[in-house]
Amino acid sequence: MTLARSIIALVAILAATPAYAQAAGQQGAGGYSFFIMLALMFGVFYFLLIRPQQKRQKEHKAMIEAVRRGDIVVTSGGMIGKVTKVIDENEVQVELADNVRVRVIKSTLADVRGKGEPAAPAKGDKKSKDDKAEASAANDEPANDKVPGGK
Repeated sequence: MTLARSIIALVAILAATPAYAQAAGQQGAGGYSFFIMLALMFGVFYFLLIRPQQKRQKEHKAMIEAVRRGDIVVTSGGMIGKVTKVIDENEVQVELADNVRVRVIKSTLADVRGKGEPAAPAKGDKKSKDDKAEASAANDEPANDKVPGGK
């Protein structure tokens, strides 16, 4: 947001300074093109910076308002815990470890992972849960293709 304001301020300063090297006939023609360029620049900043940020803020606010008991949350400080109690619309009680409960302001929650949502698999772990279950089931079954004694 500050980058956009800085660029707009710079453009405004450059436009306000007189250009002594311009010819007399060209002075009136540049006024409309400047405003068109300024409007296009504002449109680009709106669609690339302002609008996506507003969308993220709305999604985060909805996520925070939907926090309920049993949800696993991440605070902006990086602590992960389970919501044990919703105190009011601004505070929740989070259990960080066994018998370690803290009161947290809802606006400081960075993420809500839901009820017992598993963490993302490690980068080196490419097998899914189904693949692991099938592999363990295959190891438990006896091999029937080799019959001892030829019978």
